[in-house]
Amino acid sequence: MKFYWLVFGVLTVWTITHFLQAEDGLWEIVIRMRQFLGAGFWGKFLDCFYCLSVWVSAPIAYLAGQSWPERALLWPSFSAPAMLLEGVAKPAPAPFAEDPVKE
Repeated sequence: MKFYWLVFGVLTVWTITHFLQAEDGLWEIVIRMRQFLGAGFWGKFLDCFYCLSVWVSAPIAYLAGQSWPERALLWPSFSAPAMLLEGVAKPAPAPFAEDPVKE
């Protein structure tokens, strides 16, 4: 497997996972899907980027790999960098400090 296919696979996994977990989608279809799934297992599953990226990477690894050992190695190789990308892409939370109480 060439290096650029690994990069394309990681970017594909990140894009699809981010879309399903954080985006609204055209005509808000992804939001409606998440609302339909509710707070059950599948709804919580779509709320977790890390969980979702593991399962999104499975079919990508299957399509990109040529043998079962290669597919097994590609599966986490696509998911883990996508998780790292998500960590870098998320803005840091704003620092919070309360004003001192004046008596």
